[in-house]
Amino acid sequence: MKASSEGPKGYRRIIPSLTALVEFEAVARLGSFTLAAHELGVTQAAVSRQVKALEESLGVQLFQRLYRSIKLTGEGETLYAAVADAMQRIAGAFDRLSSGIAEGELVLATTAAFSQFRVLPKLSALRQEHPEIKLRLTTQMFTADLRLNDVDLAVRYGNGKWRDGTSILLFDEEVFPVCSPEWREANSGLGSLADLAEAALIEYDPTSEGWLGWDGWFRAAGLRPPKLNYALRCSLYTDAVQAAVHGQGVALGWRRLLHDHLASGKLVRLTDTSVKVNESYFVVVPHGKELTAKVLTLIEWLRDGAF
Repeated sequence: MKASSEGPKGYRRIIPSLTALVEFEAVARLGSFTLAAHELGVTQAAVSRQVKALEESLGVQLFQRLYRSIKLTGEGETLYAAVADAMQRIAGAFDRLSSGIAEGELVLATTAAFSQFRVLPKLSALRQEHPEIKLRLTTQMFTADLRLNDVDLAVRYGNGKWRDGTSILLFDEEVFPVCSPEWREANSGLGSLADLAEAALIEYDPTSEGWLGWDGWFRAAGLRPPKLNYALRCSLYTDAVQAAVHGQGVALGWRRLLHDHLASGKLVRLTDTSVKVNESYFVVVPHGKELTAKVLTLIEWLRDGAF
């Protein structure tokens, strides 16, 4: 029987242009027609035309065009939430099919520091306690948009307010100076913050974590030294910790991350001064991902032992 050309035509009947939706999502996510055009490899005028056609098709305004910026309207927020969720699901399916991710495998995104100091040392326990959980670790140097990555959950440090997922608190943090026992013994004369400012400090780049560096730590502790004595600067926090373990100076110790190092005596606190930071560690579950029993178990496992 020949299909009738009359009547409903599937999704095309109510979604006139998938291209327009893709370009709308990029504009909404990046907050800029120019940046969206650059990402998509088209002209800004082409993006503007697609979004304008989408607005005319819907009969609503999706963006407020301000002097030097744009802002989603209420209708735009509604559409963006739906489109971003759908694109996350589609991208996830493509990624799983093309990368060969095993069925039932949980993909956990963390920074290198969190993975090395809190996840990897406990993996054997995870396998013994929860053999049903198969884990795939992906390390992120910067906070990647979860809508564009096939991730089941991500660990982030911040205020818990991210647009690409639901945040669940893991634990708070505090920061204090740490060094090797040998270094502390050889430099026993450090009696004040001013003395510490002149000691051999190991600095690291904060990258996307938004972590305190030495300058910010001293200010939070109540001292504004004119100049700090950096003995070594590292791009990665993991390298800074290793340098401290090997006696190269004093690093900033994040208590939740370095619990095992402090408990084993590889590192020791140099002073009693500690700064409690305003932000915390969160697990972020991308919009469109389900809080399954396995995901909830993994979250509790990540939180467990947060001394």
